[in-house]
Amino acid sequence: MMHPSTLLAILRHKLRILSKDFNRLIHRSMNIVKLGSSLLEILAFIASVGFVVCAVILGGYKNSATEISSINHWIRVIQGVFITNILYSLLFRFRFTVQESKLLKWIFDIAVLITALPWIYPRPEHPWIPFLDAFLYSKIFLYTALGAYSALTVSIGIMKCIGKRTNPSLLLSGSFLVFIIIGSFLLMLPESTYVAIDYTDALFVSTSAVCITGLTPVDVSLTFTPLGIGIILVLMQIGALGVMTFTSFFALFFSGGGSIYNQLLLKDIFYSKSMNALVPTLLYILGFTVTVEIIGAVAIYLSIAGTIGSTFYDEIIFSIFHSVSSFCNAGFSILPNGMSSPLLLYGNISIYWITTILIIAGAIGFPILVNFKDAIVSSLKRIWLKIHHRKEDTRNIHQYSMNTKIVLVTFFALFFFGAVAFWLLERNNSLCGMTLTEQITQSVFNSAVPRSAGFSSVNPAGFLNVTIVVILILMWIGGASQSTAGGIKVNTFAAILLNLRAIITGRTKISAFRRNISVFSIRRANAVVTLSILSYCFYSVTLLILEPDLPVKALLFEASSALFTVGSSLGVTNQLSAASEVLLCTAMFLGRVGIISLLVGLAGRHHDCEAYYPSGNIIIN
Repeated sequence: MMHPSTLLAILRHKLRILSKDFNRLIHRSMNIVKLGSSLLEILAFIASVGFVVCAVILGGYKNSATEISSINHWIRVIQGVFITNILYSLLFRFRFTVQESKLLKWIFDIAVLITALPWIYPRPEHPWIPFLDAFLYSKIFLYTALGAYSALTVSIGIMKCIGKRTNPSLLLSGSFLVFIIIGSFLLMLPESTYVAIDYTDALFVSTSAVCITGLTPVDVSLTFTPLGIGIILVLMQIGALGVMTFTSFFALFFSGGGSIYNQLLLKDIFYSKSMNALVPTLLYILGFTVTVEIIGAVAIYLSIAGTIGSTFYDEIIFSIFHSVSSFCNAGFSILPNGMSSPLLLYGNISIYWITTILIIAGAIGFPILVNFKDAIVSSLKRIWLKIHHRKEDTRNIHQYSMNTKIVLVTFFALFFFGAVAFWLLERNNSLCGMTLTEQITQSVFNSAVPRSAGFSSVNPAGFLNVTIVVILILMWIGGASQSTAGGIKVNTFAAILLNLRAIITGRTKISAFRRNISVFSIRRANAVVTLSILSYCFYSVTLLILEPDLPVKALLFEASSALFTVGSSLGVTNQLSAASEVLLCTAMFLGRVGIISLLVGLAGRHHDCEAYYPSGNIIIN
């Protein structure tokens, strides 16, 4: 009889031979395996889109039992595609992937594999853990796992498109356009509205939500069902943070990274200091957004609980929706009459202060928030080193960038100016009859709103003409760059003021806070201002031609509100024709993506010619 150790040695030898044969086979079949992997990735991407379509049909339409059964059949097919792709990648992972996936990607894969449990092991009559058994065999778990995997697959596909050297400006503009169109069709679903609406109205609302404007030709609270309101909320969140923030987060954080070109491009988009800081920056932006919106929702609920005549469920929905709408500077409200409701106006006015804080938090700009985070981390690190008696290697004496200082000074100077001006002009007009506390509250609120939020607590149609001019100026300037606000941005406004100061004082350099501002920044600021004026003239004149019967003042205000993505109105939005609605959709789109960014993307970059031309002066008085 053979000794066990000898038998074990023989088995090991046989396994080595089999392993070598398998590796030799794999090496010879490399091209076939790679082709199979590519085909499965494409098929998984198509299946991901298919799952989204199936989910939309299930949730957006009233389906018969036969139709539901057919949709579930296709979902099972999609599930099979996902499982096949995962198993195939697991089999050849160590040979053909550039880098290992991260932990959460593994969790997604395992979750999809677990959905195959009913195929392998029928549900037992007497499970060991009833709660776990009910969850794993439920459709909720199936749809959640497949939905998460679909989102990840689509995000990775988009990141691979970026890797094809797509123009960044056109990529961002195209992503907004795609979501606008998708949102318009989702808002047309029978289960999204109580009463059917025209496609033009759905397109207008979708554009307004993605471009975080707030203009709407229909009453949101009376037109859209909870599903429709949820769609608007998602569109607002995507529009505020940008499509690339979500896709980059999924692709980089969940799948382990992307190409060098991907990361360099996203580094510029999110103003990250380095590629190593890209994922932390994305996490900080998303984390800060979610945290502020949750805190805002809790604060809003505490301020309106039991005061607006709604159920507990409706108050929760209102608080969440209003918090997101405020931080995103979207201006949508699901309360009849919005922020001008007497229940709010003459009730607990603390909601106006909460909304103002949320608006400012969103309009201040993500680069500023990232700078704050870096400064706080640096300060805490210095304190920790000091406590432990350790010497700091290097110390950044400029913790706050010049951009941060300029934005903060300009932003809050305009905010203070707007509040004081509104109170002085309207205290005996639209604010008449209110207490001093209520007047101050409304003045502060109406100073923040024109920066891009679009809420309306006091009817703008009743404002003095001079007040409307002040509001138009604030709408034109807007908030900070890389924020949820619109307008030409306070960065641009500050740059042209500093340029004006340099010209008047005869300085050759334009400086602020002991730093020189680059010529490129000044040139870009001048271009932005010029394009904003030309665009406003075009949209105003065209709107006046299309709507000869509506008041001129209201149309001029409407054009400014759409182009600078504010959302305030003098009450003519629901009276506009279909042609005017489409015109304002283009205005909101250009205002969100940035006219100059879109033009740069379309024109491409051209290098200066090598020839040297003599300089000449233009006579400018």
